Amino acid sequence: MKEGQKLWTKDELTLAINLYCKLPFGKMHSRNEEIKKLAEIIGRTPSSIALKLGNFASFDPTLKERGIKGASNASKLDKLVWDEFYNNWDVALIESEKLLAKAQHTTVEKLNKIDIADLQKEGMDKERLIKTRVNQSIFRTMILATYDNTCCMTGIDNSDLLIASHIVPWSKDQKNRLNPTNGICLNALHDRAFDKGLITIMANDYTIKVSSKLKRKEAVESVEYNFLKLEGRQINLPDKFLPAKVQLKIHNDFFVSKS
Repeated sequence: MKEGQKLWTKDELTLAINLYCKLPFGKMHSRNEEIKKLAEIIGRTPSSIALKLGNFASFDPTLKERGIKGASNASKLDKLVWDEFYNNWDVALIESEKLLAKAQHTTVEKLNKIDIADLQKEGMDKERLIKTRVNQSIFRTMILATYDNTCCMTGIDNSDLLIASHIVPWSKDQKNRLNPTNGICLNALHDRAFDKGLITIMANDYTIKVSSKLKRKEAVESVEYNFLKLEGRQINLPDKFLPAKVQLKIHNDFFVSKS
């Protein structure tokens, strides 16, 4: 460490990795407004934040698999914080959101633009409902950022039409419900088809497979246009948080059971 340089605290690193999860890989530079905002919050320069995100990128298995190297000067504490997130997304993400809310003198629900009045109308336990909504908001932010706000099958890039889809449903794999490698970005139509097992992404090569149910509708122009032409295409792979093959294999088996 250079003379006069301030050591990073664990809280600062937690806020930095929170931002790493929410930014497209290509936007992790010092000119990014979100990076400037975090720099102001924790009293560091935008360049130092950008460099720290590069440190985290050096641990990302997806980047390693694609031959992309992050920064090479990561610390032991950087690795510790990364491992805490990567091995326990469900706890680490919500705790990092609480820390970010505290640093901005607000609440996690306001930070994620969740209307308390609407929650009270639903008649559920407030604390549990807030956590669920916050988790959903974080997951959507992460997945859309990971896929650069673009459907990985069709290329649709209107965020109003995009869904942060779970590969294995939230209800069936609570351990990985916030794990970004258990998510893909799809438009609303293909999200529904994926959820119903009408299409899947093959675990071995990330290509799209269309169910026999849809293939039997080949004479229907909309089915041909929206689904059949996707058969065998590889999805647009993200720069970080590659879809986990374990989760994809589970979905492949579900797809087969529905065919």
